[in-house]
Order: sequence, then structure tokens, then C-alpha cells
Amino acid sequence: MALRFHNTLTRREEEFVPLHAGEVRLYTCGPTVYDYAHIGNFRTYVWEDLLRRYLEYRGYSVIQAMNLTDVDDKTIANARAAGATLEGYTRAYVDAFFEDVAALGMEKAEHYPRATAFIPEMARLVQRLKTTGHVYESRGSLYFKISTFPGYGRLSRVDPTAAAGQARIDSDEYEKDNPRDFAVWKAPKDGEPFWETEVGPGRPGWHIECSAMSMHLLGETFDIHTGGVDNIFPHHENEIAQSEAATGKPFVRYWMHAAHLIVDGEKMSKSKGNFHTLRDLAARGYDMRAVRYMLLSVHYRKPLNFTFDGLSQTAAALGRIDDLALRLDATAARATTGGGGVATRAKEVLQGMMEALDDDLNTAGALGHLFDLVRETHTALDAGTFGTLDLEAARETLRAFERIFGIRPGQRAGLDAEIEALIKKRGDARTRKDFGAADRIRDELLGRGIILEDTPQGVRWKRKGV
Repeated sequence: MALRFHNTLTRREEEFVPLHAGEVRLYTCGPTVYDYAHIGNFRTYVWEDLLRRYLEYRGYSVIQAMNLTDVDDKTIANARAAGATLEGYTRAYVDAFFEDVAALGMEKAEHYPRATAFIPEMARLVQRLKTTGHVYESRGSLYFKISTFPGYGRLSRVDPTAAAGQARIDSDEYEKDNPRDFAVWKAPKDGEPFWETEVGPGRPGWHIECSAMSMHLLGETFDIHTGGVDNIFPHHENEIAQSEAATGKPFVRYWMHAAHLIVDGEKMSKSKGNFHTLRDLAARGYDMRAVRYMLLSVHYRKPLNFTFDGLSQTAAALGRIDDLALRLDATAARATTGGGGVATRAKEVLQGMMEALDDDLNTAGALGHLFDLVRETHTALDAGTFGTLDLEAARETLRAFERIFGIRPGQRAGLDAEIEALIKKRGDARTRKDFGAADRIRDELLGRGIILEDTPQGVRWKRKGV
């Protein structure tokens, strides 16, 4: 089955064929390092990590660049408010971002270009646009004239004729469906950092940063460019215009965008108090593996509604996968030779997972197949119809889940201390023949989603749904 992605540029699902056989060049819009990245940002970043992992699983070599925007309107304003240098202010948030990347088990990209390290490349790109007549000067700033690029609007479907004359905008971000000539190079302002370049003193606009860095690192035409849906306009639309106007070549072959994460049905915002970072969730005691699982549990093009109840449910779902991995480990030493029923199903499940992921990275569909195997394997283990062939095939499917989803099954150390204490307390009550107390503890654990099974080998526990 061919790998297919939904291409925002064409609004169609298309078979993926890289520019160079066996190699994928991938640019993923990274954080603007003016504050801690929040879970909405990481919804996109973790999905991009899964995209990278699945491309590698399918045998491709991936060259990925993820930009770090360390000079733009927001970083400059926040650094000034803090009384810090731009480099000093942004460095703390760059470091925090990489701490979060590690906490979520994301693979490292080959390149993490910081905008301030590519000022000469940006100036050269602006000069190319100036030479070819696509930019004009106004009060020391240079603006891209969208009327000189006939294809403007084809990504976002905005109408460039809606622009009122030669309206200009200096802000890096502006309202949707309101096209304007945009600044590619900004004149120096009092108290703001600037650079002396071949196009004069100043600093780059946000949009020119990504064009210059991506083409320098990946080539003037490359395979995939990703980001959140909020990047489609104006950022990615402007990237296409300035890049293709400069080179005369197609800029990106496949554009992919993730839908928003919302919180309790509302847009996340600091003013509403529903703005969460990974540090907020860690302080509440949530496992980052569960956070990663939650961020991948819904198809990337569908909005993801974050609630703490939902996070607890996804933690329980991940717990069921952990339970299977741990039970397989415990079974390995005494598995009988042969088997095959589960082995056949495990191969079918792995095939189903790949077919779902080949279909525009349908993670929800892939997880549905995996949980079929979780249930059926537990049933076979309970029935004693489980052999070494079954063990290896089930483990192979779990290894595929780990490689693609970036989550290692069976890492849970065990039940938390309170529940472990209750299980021991119940065992003591049974030893004393206080069966009433033992039954009450069993019921309490059941209320927490823990099912106890008394076997000749001792007490075995599992979670509901397994």
C-alpha cells in the first residue's frame, strides 16, 4: 500500500514520492522562543516527530530542519520588557524547549537553525528579490509586492485582489483573509537590535527567515513543509511567494498542517487560565509518556480537545499497553514451544496499523488495531493457548508501536505506592481470614480501575478493559 499524505496545497490526499529516492527533506516550523512552548505547540511538534519516525520506519533517510525563531516582534518586545539582551533572553527558552523535547522522547532533528545565525543568508535572499523587482522600499524597510507573484493565495485560498491598493503591513502576524504587502526587511528602530547587511541596516521579517533557512539547509525545492493550521496564512503563503519569486522553482512539494489543540472546548489562552505547558502537567504529576500518547491519539488534521479527564483516560489506555508488555515479559520464561493463533493475529494487526498510518498518518486507526491485539493476547494468555511463536510476534508488534509512536511499552514501574499498599493490606486481611475487609479493598481497587485475580501463583492485577 502506497504512503499517502493530505497536501494542503492541493486539498487532496496524494501518494508520497520524494524528490530523491530513499531520502526525505523535511522542514518543521519550530518555536518562537519568547516563552515556554505550550501543549498546543507540542501537539504539532509531536505529530511531526511521528511523521519523521514513520518515514524512517518505512525505510526513508530523513533530513529534518526545525527553526528556532529568536528574532521577531515578540522576542524583541519581551527581551526589552525584561531588560535583557535578545540573545540572553531567548537562550533560556531555547534550553527549555530542548528539555521538553527530551521529556517527550522526540527524536533530534539534523538541524535547529536559529534565525540570528542566518542573517547573511536572509539578506542575500532579500537582495535577489530586490534585483528581480519583487520588493520595494518604504521608509527604510523593504516590502514584498504580492501583485508581482501571480500564484499568491493558492495555499491559503485567500484572494489577493482583496488587498486595498498597495497596503503594507509591518507586523509579523496579521488577520486571516486580509492579504497585504509584507515586510521582508525592517528598518532599524530605537532600542531594537539590527544588523548591517548588503541590503542595508535592519532586521529580517519573520517570513523571510524560514525561506532563507529552509532553502539553505534543504535546497531550493524540498519534500515536506509542516506546521500548525495557523501558519497557513500569512506565514506559509508568504514563504511560498518570496521563495518561488526568488528562485523560479517550486518551493515545497507537500504541505502538511496540524489542527488546533483546544482546552475544555475553548481556545487556549492565558487570560482564561487554561494555558498549559509541559511543566504545568509535570507539576500535577502527569507522566510525559501519557501526554505524548494523548497528543498522538487523535488524527493530526482533527482538533484535539484537551481535558484532564481525557488525559487520565489516555494514561489508562497506555497502561493497558504497558500491562501487556509486562505480562509478556513475565510469560517469556514459561511460554510453551509453538503456538501460532496470536502470531497470526499479531501480523494482521501490524499490517492494519501500517495501512492506517499509510493513509495520511491515521494514528487513531493504528491504535484501534493495536488494542485488538492487546485484548486477544490477554485472552490467549488466560486460556493457556500461548506459545513462543505468539510471544515473538506480539513483541514485534509492540516494538513497531515503540519505533513509530516513540513510546516504550512496559516502562511503568508498577502501581503507585497507595495502590500497592492496598493490595498488600488485602493480602494481610485474607491471611487473617478477614474476608469482609479483603472484599472491601477489592471493591475500592475496582473503583480505581484495578481488577485483581487470585491465581494459584498469587494475586495478579490488570486494568479494566484489558
